[in-house]
Amino acid sequence: MKSPRNFEEQTECIVEALLSDILGEDGSPAFRTLETDSTAASCAAANASSTFDPAIIASRLRRLGDQYNEDLEQPAQCTIVGVAKGKVEEFGALVDSLSKSWSSRNPELGYERAFLAVSVKLLAYLAQKVPDVVRQLRLAELINGNREVRGYIQTHGGWENFEN
Repeated sequence: MKSPRNFEEQTECIVEALLSDILGEDGSPAFRTLETDSTAASCAAANASSTFDPAIIASRLRRLGDQYNEDLEQPAQCTIVGVAKGKVEEFGALVDSLSKSWSSRNPELGYERAFLAVSVKLLAYLAQKVPDVVRQLRLAELINGNREVRGYIQTHGGWENFEN
């Protein structure tokens, strides 16, 4: 199985490691799907052949997310309802809105880091409330599709050099 070489593939591996950590998955078959099995195999190959370790980067993202101490209960309620109805885009809109708000109050943080922190914290919050829909949120697509966040990570040497 080939190891992830580009930004998108690396992001997929990181998000998979993050989801496994957040959901407390132990690799039991009840939690696995064909999609996650192929992602996991590709990510495992990456660990063996390079300095890219999605589990370490996921841990750094979790620590970054822990810095976000705002109350998520009220804003997340609408997202929970929307995601339950299949409106996954509401997750991205809420992440963007909360990130802009938090980074404007903390300019030293920057929008990009705020975006990553909020997305991880909101993902963890939603995993507690509605774990069966968390994988539908497509966090990897959200990160890959955000030019500012993607540019920030790439400018700082890629995921391998991401520090919280």
